[in-house]
Amino acid sequence: MKYIENLREGERVGEIYLCKSRQAALTKAGKPYENLLLQDKTGTLDAKIWDPNSQGIEEFDSLDYIDVMGDVTSFQGALQLNVKRVRKVREGEYNPADYLPVSEKDIDEMYEELARFIQNMKNPYLQKLCASFFLEDEEFASRFKFHSAAKSVHHGFVGGLLEHTLGVAKLCDCYTKMYPILHHDLLLAAAIFHDIGKLQELSVFPENDYTDEGQLLGHIVIGAEMVGARIQTIPDFPVKLANELKHCILAHHGELEFGSPKKPALAEAVALSFADNTDAKMQTMKEALSAGNGNTGWLGYNRLFESNIRRTSEE
Repeated sequence: MKYIENLREGERVGEIYLCKSRQAALTKAGKPYENLLLQDKTGTLDAKIWDPNSQGIEEFDSLDYIDVMGDVTSFQGALQLNVKRVRKVREGEYNPADYLPVSEKDIDEMYEELARFIQNMKNPYLQKLCASFFLEDEEFASRFKFHSAAKSVHHGFVGGLLEHTLGVAKLCDCYTKMYPILHHDLLLAAAIFHDIGKLQELSVFPENDYTDEGQLLGHIVIGAEMVGARIQTIPDFPVKLANELKHCILAHHGELEFGSPKKPALAEAVALSFADNTDAKMQTMKEALSAGNGNTGWLGYNRLFESNIRRTSEE
């Protein structure tokens, strides 16, 4: 299989890809064409059907697996596929594992590392709360391992939610060693739960798009509600501790304009917001540099960093 990351300008390809999206459009002259977003486990590729009424274009929809023949071109510095023929393929003609982006890290090993944080907690209420989700609920664990952390931007792949959560938890564990003011188990529990709402904010792969609940409420509110509901099932869970944990979740984006219903009012909430931002930004930079396909020069303006970016020299 010719993966998207290995495509080069000037090639003619005939491969099966996942059609992530399909949208009709008009040229400036009023001629109809179609925009496609193709995907495999190595990335995505913009594609155009300039003559959607030609005989070689068979019926298919978004999220179908399609056999595409076309020419790889370049537009504004990015590769693009000009589609000549396309057909919807049947089940058995493809392996779904080839089309879903997956974490480069071992998912089971990451989950075991996250589980150790929970097992080492000293606070019985926080440990019980975390264990009830991550250690005792097999259906939840399976969903958490498979889910992404975002539709795009960072950790938008199978295992992405787990990888990001573990990254934030490890940073928070480090913070507690540097700053004794921080309540270790509260901060670790907040790190582990901070993005739990994304299980309901985003649909599962291959769609990986915002749900109605996600659009209306967002993962921060959903996550606080999920944790609050589970706390109610644990006898004598301290009210003050419950409120502090939920506050950390509600404030983890740090600023109101970034979607947090509350600004951090506890040291643990401040630490969590920094850890979350650090892990997200570093992964975003990693993904942006990887998209440069080894280019050691300047990659152009990146709206997420509001700067022109490039890879660090190795000299």
